[in-house]
Amino acid sequence: MNLWGGRFTGETDKHFAAFNASFRFDRRLIFADLRACAVHARALGRAGVLQQSEVAAITEGLKKIGEMAAEPGFLDRPEFAATEDVHSFIESRLVELIGQTGYKLHTARSRNDQVAVATRLFLREEIAALDDVMRDTQRAIIELAERYAADPLPGYTHLQKAQPVLFAHFLLAYFQMLSRDRARMADVKMRVNVLPLGSGALAGTNFPVDREWMAAELGFDSVTRNSLDAVSDRDYIIEFVNASAMTMMHLSRLAEDLIIYSTQEFGFIKLGDAISTGSSLMPQKKNPDSLELIRGKSARVFGHLTAALTMTKGLPLAYNKDLQEDKEALFDTIDTLTDSLRVTATVLRNIELNRDHARAAAISDYTNATDLADYLVRKGLEFRKAHEVIGRIVVYAIEQGKELAELTIDECRRFSPLFDEDIFEAISLESSLAGKKQTGGTAPEHVRQELAKAKADL
Repeated sequence: MNLWGGRFTGETDKHFAAFNASFRFDRRLIFADLRACAVHARALGRAGVLQQSEVAAITEGLKKIGEMAAEPGFLDRPEFAATEDVHSFIESRLVELIGQTGYKLHTARSRNDQVAVATRLFLREEIAALDDVMRDTQRAIIELAERYAADPLPGYTHLQKAQPVLFAHFLLAYFQMLSRDRARMADVKMRVNVLPLGSGALAGTNFPVDREWMAAELGFDSVTRNSLDAVSDRDYIIEFVNASAMTMMHLSRLAEDLIIYSTQEFGFIKLGDAISTGSSLMPQKKNPDSLELIRGKSARVFGHLTAALTMTKGLPLAYNKDLQEDKEALFDTIDTLTDSLRVTATVLRNIELNRDHARAAAISDYTNATDLADYLVRKGLEFRKAHEVIGRIVVYAIEQGKELAELTIDECRRFSPLFDEDIFEAISLESSLAGKKQTGGTAPEHVRQELAKAKADL
């Protein structure tokens, strides 16, 4: 039975009915909705709207619906295919179980505040579950970083070799990104955790239900302060999708780095068989499909964010059916982010660093040029002049086909008399890394401290 049939005498067009129906996807809210329904029933009892025997019958019926819904395949039964939405499904099953009393549950409530509270309850739990998955991805970062805590590789700017860094330092950059992502999600959760139930369709309710009591029973921090806003607000969903999009952006950046590092041209890392695929034509291929999919799926979540913003930008107050479109975007964002985080963690646990190759690359192609400039600064030369001197030395070294460490003292002194025998120690890979010991730097001592701190943060 429809929840809105009294005003109509004609039949709904079957194509429109299918177009209008949302049960195929919003049934995912059923356990959150059942929980809110049970508290609403008790609130009606406290307000004297329902007798306690009616409250008991309703809550027992809701419990049985939950048990049935938990049975594999129950919600897929053909007879439920024409159900309009999860809310009408619950009411229909409740009336089947306890009779006409089931219709009383909707007193002082609209589907507008019903879906809002169910969605908030659902999302609150999903954010908590996502935090667990994010922490596991961070844990995988730490595990890989600890395996190669002292191993260097080149750092890049503009995708050009810049300065040596530790592989662990590179990985911990992504740990920091995920830490910010987790903080953003926690912040979103605070705004999710506000109770809209009791707002009615748009104006509130004539029945004296205790909204603050319902909020406490459902674990909400507070109640909404404006009924028009409460039933039309989807900011919390947009915020969540936005935070998810940022996390996906970070995962995509990590995927891109690892894809590049795994190529024959770079060859810094080897991807395990568990996270790679082959070619149907070229037998020699080992493709980083796991990482490419993560990179590609980021666009999917970005699309959901754009869709959510576009959907709501022109909506007049209060509720409009357009808002039904938020569910599929929300659910797919949750699934895509969860899967991408899990696959990222799996990738990180199936990576090997080509230590020797990465180390050789870290100190080649003049990545120690800045250290040579700093050497001259310590000898008393202004940095801008030191920069110019080293630039000319690099040009000379390129022409000679030599690395900076392969130049002789006499060759270096052609460009500045400040060079001495200690130059070679100053531009060694070990010195280059060890010198960056300030907070945030890539010095081995500091990176070890950051690894310990990262573990403690988890």
